[in-house]
Amino acid sequence: MPSGDIQMSTVAVTDATFDAEVRKSDVPVVVDFWAEWCGPCRQIGPALEELSNEYAGKVKIVKINVDENPESPALLGVRGIPALFLFKDGQVVSNKVGAAPKAALASWIAGAI
Repeated sequence: MPSGDIQMSTVAVTDATFDAEVRKSDVPVVVDFWAEWCGPCRQIGPALEELSNEYAGKVKIVKINVDENPESPALLGVRGIPALFLFKDGQVVSNKVGAAPKAALASWIAGAI
């Protein structure tokens, strides 16, 4: 894994890597279900990148493109995006739909972990 001054950021996850990256993670994972065409998804992207850096080592933030990876959102019953799911020990402990400011996202993550 790269070290030094390279910052951690969100990780792109696919249906194929979902279990390994999310369900088997040893730290809580926030999964952002998004799509390229979704304005609110793009709106929260920078906040999630910043939070990924702030929570590095404590929480992993991953993104899954619902257009390219339809299985995972279907299994979780995702109906609208952006949809954020927080997994802890392989289970969903909290979820949130829609865009929110960075402070609200940080508060939601902190409250769920």
